[in-house]
Amino acid sequence: MISLRKITLENRRAMFNLEVAEEQRQYVASNLSSVASCYVLSVNGGHPYPFIIYADEQPVGFVMITYGITGYEEPSLAKDNYCILRLMIDKQHQHKGYGREAMGKILEFIRTFPAGGAQYCWIPYKRDNTAAKKLYESFGFRDNGEVFNNESITVLEL
Repeated sequence: MISLRKITLENRRAMFNLEVAEEQRQYVASNLSSVASCYVLSVNGGHPYPFIIYADEQPVGFVMITYGITGYEEPSLAKDNYCILRLMIDKQHQHKGYGREAMGKILEFIRTFPAGGAQYCWIPYKRDNTAAKKLYESFGFRDNGEVFNNESITVLEL
């Protein structure tokens, strides 16, 4: 059973130890960098939502959701919408369906509109990350033709 849990003093080290495979590192920032970004966003008017992804009681991944600003160059639809800025499943836990289950839980959380109403959820991704693109499309995301920071933008109407 997949769940999204807040980062605590007790689980933070386990989250920092989660890593993607070597060949995937070009696609996602480290969890430490992501948590630092969350802090910077939160003290500058942003709305970050970092979660550890658990399979039962085992930490298996990390996700960073933002609302409005991301701290990076953004497409025009970023304003008043949600972004799945980072999503990773640890290399030891890949190919078990956790990413797909986690995406369902992430979208369920976003649809509670914790920071405010929104029409869209968007995700920036590197065009050659075909596994990510396939996952996103299976949930109804579609590329909108925009590219920011050398990443394609895929969008889901909420």
